[in-house]
Amino acid sequence: MYAQNGTSFMADEDLLNTILADLKRTVREYTTAATESNCQVVRRTFNDLTMDTLRIQGDLYTQMSQMNMYTPPGKALRQDLDKQLQTAQQTRQKLQQFVQQKTGGAGAYNQAHASNVSQHQPNVQQHGGSYYM
Repeated sequence: MYAQNGTSFMADEDLLNTILADLKRTVREYTTAATESNCQVVRRTFNDLTMDTLRIQGDLYTQMSQMNMYTPPGKALRQDLDKQLQTAQQTRQKLQQFVQQKTGGAGAYNQAHASNVSQHQPNVQQHGGSYYM
């Protein structure tokens, strides 16, 4: 993009980072709208918009990465990931206990949803004894 005097409005990397950040924000907004929607047609529309925006964001990230314009975060330590997973599992157990207390242990939640929720398995492969993920 050029200013009226023919000079660049801003560096390409800065402009693309701004667009990338805006795409991330837009995905959050669409997700919130889909979550809060009462109408199935509106909900489906926001879900479609979310997926389209995620695709565009992913394409832009890939291009920026190939042009060395975006540095991905460093690798996470295995112990940090394990700690986060443990915390999430503890939260899940507390929530299940809370729901059981409030529904008397035999509520609609337990019957309709418990069989659909599987235990999360890490989607990570350890490479040669490495401590990084």
